[in-house]
Amino acid sequence: MPTSSPIIHIDPARTISRVDPRIYSGFTEHMGRCIYGGIYEPENPNSLADPNTGFRKDVLSVLKELNVPIFRYPGGNFVSSYRWQATDGIGPKHLRPRRPELAWLTEESNQFGTDEFMQFCKAMNAEPYICLNMGTGTLEDALAWLEYCNRLAFLLNSSANTYYANLRRQNGHSEPYKVKYWSLGNEVWGPWQVGQMESQDYAKKAFQWAKALKLLDPSIQLISCGETGYADWDRVTLKKLVTVVDYHSIHIYTVSEGNHAVNVIGPAAAEKALEITKSLIDLAKIESGIDKQVTVCFDEWNVWDPVRAPGEKGAEEHYDLSDALAVASWLNVFVRKADIVKIACIAQSVNVISPIITSPKGLFKQTTFYPLKLFATLMQGTSLNVHVESPLYTGQTVPEWIEKLEKNSGGDEKLTKYIDVSAVLSDSKDEVRVAIVNRHATEGYTIPIRFGPACDVLGEKVKVHEVWSADLKDNNGWDGERVQTVEKELPWSGEYSVKQHSFQCKSS
Repeated sequence: MPTSSPIIHIDPARTISRVDPRIYSGFTEHMGRCIYGGIYEPENPNSLADPNTGFRKDVLSVLKELNVPIFRYPGGNFVSSYRWQATDGIGPKHLRPRRPELAWLTEESNQFGTDEFMQFCKAMNAEPYICLNMGTGTLEDALAWLEYCNRLAFLLNSSANTYYANLRRQNGHSEPYKVKYWSLGNEVWGPWQVGQMESQDYAKKAFQWAKALKLLDPSIQLISCGETGYADWDRVTLKKLVTVVDYHSIHIYTVSEGNHAVNVIGPAAAEKALEITKSLIDLAKIESGIDKQVTVCFDEWNVWDPVRAPGEKGAEEHYDLSDALAVASWLNVFVRKADIVKIACIAQSVNVISPIITSPKGLFKQTTFYPLKLFATLMQGTSLNVHVESPLYTGQTVPEWIEKLEKNSGGDEKLTKYIDVSAVLSDSKDEVRVAIVNRHATEGYTIPIRFGPACDVLGEKVKVHEVWSADLKDNNGWDGERVQTVEKELPWSGEYSVKQHSFQCKSS
């Protein structure tokens, strides 16, 4: 049982699974200033945009620090009424019409579309991931989009002569984009969604879409539209779709409600959701008799309080240190659950609930940027099964069921430990990296870290990357960045003192 004095036990022989680099992916939606004024601003008054592409050079430079492997596009809720094809999202820009946009009740200029997104991904050295419109869109639209992007992707004959492949060439792109990841709609279960459906209706429709899409390009990987991972929607849709998809998508956002403990404990919901989704996938595979891998694509996650930052007003959260610690806790969950979550996309990449905020004059890195960068650059390798003894948080939680489940869970399965930890064994197998979040608002701890018998590091130098500030409400802004990463090196003594409300990543 957890004790009042924290202890961390790490044995490099106790492995979980390889940490998939795709868990550090991003998301770009036509929402607020994510794209227009964020990624894309060809008429920037301060010459910050590339004159050839219109992309903000400073934004792309900072995003590259995060080593983003995949970007999801174009939504999000936006996609459920999006018309991708000519003359809306492709072709000469002066011919693209402005249209009403139903997700966030704005206008869409259509100056950034499929070809611009592919150009952005190429500039970022990232793979594109397209979410299909299952609201106002048709299967014919979806097949056309796939043909436009991928025709010739799997054919030996480079002279294929189909309409949308030729249209792509006509628009100046001779080679197919080879888009691997395609999701079957976005949050189709939600009442805010254009084209909302019941689970059985969605599952039947998505099954037919999946069959047709795979006929056109068998090389693609499909993602089913899940809910939270712990909803009956997930059970019903997986039962029908497990044979035709490669991933099941789930979305969860956590909130602070002005309470630090609620904020940093919130990602426990994602941990339980992943456990439940894994079981639902297993159940669906057992019932269908299939032998194939199906894993989770957690393609929307973040700290987001819609009251504090309404979506219809651009969702520009101004994050503080507490939010940075919540993001670090989120990422710990993904590393610990490396066996089931293979893709995760933080929502979103620029301005909208984002680690980066821009103005026409420049940008600054939010507090959440720093843990995200540390995980993306350091927490690669094989996830380790860490045993943590820690004091527990026993107060209010959001969602409320976290608190209720904790009362009946046993021993090491507690989700509300103040000391939250993940660890990886590097690919070279000569370094263990440990991510520790002290989620307690006021208490610091000196924590013994016990390694397995094959990992004696006493006296060796340990690199520490610490994210901390004296005040939990400290944030970054145009007047400076109060919360950043501080790096130091020290001889390893077998224990480490963590400050109150802090995050640190150590390697040895």
